[in-house]
Amino acid sequence: MKIRTFFATLTVAAIASLLAPQADACTGLIVGKGASKDGSVMISYAADSHTLYGELYHWPAADWAKGSMRQIIEWDTHTPIGSIPQVAHTYNVIGNMNEHQLAITESTWGGRSELVNNEGIMDYGSLIYVTLQRAKTAREAIKVMTSLVEEYGYRSSGESFSIADKNEAWVMELIGKGPGKKGAVWVAMRIPDNAISAHANQARIQQIKFNDPDNCLYAKDVISLAREKGYFKGKDKDFSFQKAYNPWTSDGLRGCEARVWSFFNRFADGMKKYEALAMGDVNQEPMPLYVIPNRKLSVADVRNMMRDHYEGTPMDMTQDIGAGPYSVPYRWRPMSWEYNGKTYFNERAIATQQTGFVLVAQLRPNLPDEVGGILWFGVDDANTAVFTPMYASIQRTPECYRVGNGDMMHFSWTSAFWIHNWVANMAYARYAPMIQDIRPVQYELEDGFDNALAQIDAKAVALLKESPAKARAFLTNYSCTVADAATARWKSLGEYLLVKYMDGNMKKEENGSFKDNGHGLSAMPEFPGYDTRYYKQIVDETGNKFLSTGGGH
Repeated sequence: MKIRTFFATLTVAAIASLLAPQADACTGLIVGKGASKDGSVMISYAADSHTLYGELYHWPAADWAKGSMRQIIEWDTHTPIGSIPQVAHTYNVIGNMNEHQLAITESTWGGRSELVNNEGIMDYGSLIYVTLQRAKTAREAIKVMTSLVEEYGYRSSGESFSIADKNEAWVMELIGKGPGKKGAVWVAMRIPDNAISAHANQARIQQIKFNDPDNCLYAKDVISLAREKGYFKGKDKDFSFQKAYNPWTSDGLRGCEARVWSFFNRFADGMKKYEALAMGDVNQEPMPLYVIPNRKLSVADVRNMMRDHYEGTPMDMTQDIGAGPYSVPYRWRPMSWEYNGKTYFNERAIATQQTGFVLVAQLRPNLPDEVGGILWFGVDDANTAVFTPMYASIQRTPECYRVGNGDMMHFSWTSAFWIHNWVANMAYARYAPMIQDIRPVQYELEDGFDNALAQIDAKAVALLKESPAKARAFLTNYSCTVADAATARWKSLGEYLLVKYMDGNMKKEENGSFKDNGHGLSAMPEFPGYDTRYYKQIVDETGNKFLSTGGGH
């Protein structure tokens, strides 16, 4: 999602004026098939937006008559912006994955504002979902995406895309050429099979491998445009896409590269040397586009990384004063704030409260496409979401993930988005104790899906040999059933939390139920109060104002 543009190349004054209406930002993690435990390629995505309703998109496969047109609606605003000719056949798309195990996600970095072409038809969101309907592989997707912007113009600002299929993963970074100019300048780098990568609202590709078409693709004018605009004056071999089109700022590093560093730091050795860069030192050397992990990652590892708040690092959001008495790892917007004429900022972690939906795309080469592609999908903040397995060949979406079953302006008790927001917003108020009740339920559900996977796969493969339609129907029913059941379970969790923590108290429990007094009434609850650190802050700020002189209350 777009970031406007606390982490772009703007002055503090511009930040303050542009940040107010929207402060969206997305994070994408990438795992090569040789870096995963089961040989799958994985990419993740958090669609972070203050106005995006968490729904699971679906475009059924279809045949189109010659002359059919495809309307393009800007993803961020839902504004119709034009039409393009439809292709003869489009593929089944579930969320950010299609039936051929192709997955595409993004993060916006803005970059050079003068390169935006508002006359273009293809915005970054439409570029993703149109391409998923038209391409089977990552390399084909790169060709489709760049051809679409060349023919119809690119409307958005600078963007990083994760583009992956069951065999390989790529990062493509792309930005327009300016008002009235179609096309874009771009570079795409293949992530080695044994590596992990990430991007988070900051261009990350440095030098271009000009003579390695197996691992690097690029626009022919990617350097010449930079020279024309005065962004670059050196030798071609020294050209950096990031430096030319999205120069670093201290705030940008702290809010964007820091998220990439946190991922690398958890799974790769030697990342301490990039800590200063992550914390905003623009004089440091860039982090590599990818690193080799010190162990192979599971789907659960990627899901849990999407819940990161810098725990265990100098930026740990549960430890500073902003966490309050309950170690809350969230900071309400705006991202920057002023005090005594100085501007300060809040940390921006991978997990953030304003997420619309979150996913981990798992692309498995050892299974038929109908079975191999799984979109682990959740709604709202990744930290309190449940990732449910949505097979890429399913023919309908679960009721709980559909728009119309609630929307951003209307609450619904059968909407996963609203149920998860209800639970999360309770937890934000008393995070430290509540997350201890949330985590076991979250892991119980996700571990259950993981443990059932082999059996579901085997059943689907057997049905596929009998009838592809039967296999798709089976996977559709399974995906819809587990999503709706998980939403119902989350609703009961919310009811439990409300009862247990009502009015700042904490009800006592016994044998899985709330304890009573033996006469039909609730036992006297516990009064947990606050932690010692918070009481110390009160005394430090107020001195003896609240000092007891005896007598009690």
